[in-house]
Amino acid sequence: MSSPAPVVRAQALSGHNRISTQALTSLAKAAAAQALGVDAQDIRADWTDDDGLLALSLVAPISIPPLQAVAADRARIGIVGGSIWDRTVKAKESILAKVSELSGSQVSRVDIRISGARISTEGRVR
Repeated sequence: MSSPAPVVRAQALSGHNRISTQALTSLAKAAAAQALGVDAQDIRADWTDDDGLLALSLVAPISIPPLQAVAADRARIGIVGGSIWDRTVKAKESILAKVSELSGSQVSRVDIRISGARISTEGRVR
């Protein structure tokens, strides 16, 4: 009969972990692409120091439904998540939460400048 293996408590390992700026930028662009319904390659992301925390600045287009569809059915605005302004405000919250959670970094704020619109010919705006 053998005895169970001894329980070893987690040890603090020496060294450090770093996430490169490039990795953070890729993560931010992916989160923004998902929130705004556009391709990550269309987004520009820049980081600045905000009193020891990270501030994210994004320049990106946003996906919108065809204007003819909105003119024919105003309820379509609600279906896609609201106005461009409303969707951008929601995107800021989503991007901040996602980047903070996945990277473990403390992101203080997300600033978004909408640089254009991408017409989504799909049934829904991504």
